[in-house]
Amino acid sequence: MRFEQLEQFVALGSLRHFRQAAEQTRISTSALTRSIQTLEDEIGCELVKRSTRSVKLTEQGELFLNYCKATLSELELTKKTIKQSLFGRDQQKLVVGYTNKASAIVPMSCGKFLADYPNVKVEMQLQDENELTRKLQLGEIDISVYLQSASNVMSDIHLPDQLILFVAKHHPLASKDSLRRSELSEYPMYGCFSQLKQVQTMLNEAVEGLNKSTSMKIGNIDQVIEGLKSSNHFAIASIEHSKTIAQDPNLVLLKTNKDVDHEQLVVQTNHHVSGDSHIKHLLELIEQTAQAQSCTTQ
Repeated sequence: MRFEQLEQFVALGSLRHFRQAAEQTRISTSALTRSIQTLEDEIGCELVKRSTRSVKLTEQGELFLNYCKATLSELELTKKTIKQSLFGRDQQKLVVGYTNKASAIVPMSCGKFLADYPNVKVEMQLQDENELTRKLQLGEIDISVYLQSASNVMSDIHLPDQLILFVAKHHPLASKDSLRRSELSEYPMYGCFSQLKQVQTMLNEAVEGLNKSTSMKIGNIDQVIEGLKSSNHFAIASIEHSKTIAQDPNLVLLKTNKDVDHEQLVVQTNHHVSGDSHIKHLLELIEQTAQAQSCTTQ
């Protein structure tokens, strides 16, 4: 049993999808399948229930997943302890992972931190939330920072400021002062994606959040506008198209809740670093910067 096999099983246990887990661990799907089968042979029981639509862990698989996470975490702790004993505290390195939405918080906080602790090296990694969770579990990052919706009301619609929803003037939703998620569920959707990678990622997440990823029709802005005028679809696009939409008298922008007022900061650390005084100082700086940013936007 090798450590990379444990990492592969953690990826599969987190994603519950063979292809995605294989991509995350940078091996082929067939190689991942063989790796899991080898683990099952060594342990002597079935770890994974496979079907055409989903991957589920057996009871034994869930227990083994916890073992894998604990073992990999302990491995990283041991490696760091060895490094510290060899190179001393002056060579300590902190890895801080953060999402795009936290990009106004983390670099500024780390800059202030380095002014107080010049002997600590800080590496910042921009990742999506799922990758942050995986790397934190494996001990590849020390601190993860991201923003998540603070609202548990599933009927609300929360979109980043970079995204807009719109419909034709004759659409039943055009006269609404505000929208609820349930009101969108009965209407089909058009998507007009952005050339900007970061905005496109936001679009993908928003579409998935509205449960429209499998049924949405995709086109350029002209095709989407033309389609709206002859159907009951609504559409999502990046804010770069807002001027074109606003200038068309047959289109109406829909009013939604913007997530700037519905997000909270989530900061997580590895258990072996959370007690260090200088790390506590960095966490305090992150909290203070986030509060300052919140006051500025309100």
